Amino acid sequence: MREPELDSDGWCLENGEQYHANAPTTFWIPDLQQRESLEPGDLAKLIFQISVDDVAEPVAVERMWVLVRERTPSGYLGVLDNEPSSIAENDEFWLGTEIPFAPHHIIDISEKDLKSIELAKAEPRMRWLT
Repeated sequence: MREPELDSDGWCLENGEQYHANAPTTFWIPDLQQRESLEPGDLAKLIFQISVDDVAEPVAVERMWVLVRERTPSGYLGVLDNEPSSIAENDEFWLGTEIPFAPHHIIDISEKDLKSIELAKAEPRMRWLT
């Protein structure tokens, strides 16, 4: 499954492992075993780059939660569980949009509960294009 690209999709994901490698004492991430063993209903925090309509700063960076829906051979498919603050609501990238991601993107984890497990079963607002 292809990863999103800023130029073609208008957004992409940052590598959380790289952030941690660059600042290991100040940028904590969960250990690899935790990042590789998420289940439907768990929440993963990811760092997004989002194209915005601003000549001075054309890319916004936001940390947002993604609800895990399923495991894939390369990681996970989830749905965006936040509303991006840097862009207006739209039909392509907003709360409920399907997001492909891998363990190296994850910077934090929140464990599932009964409500999040049920939410993970819902159809995404917009499916990811493979």
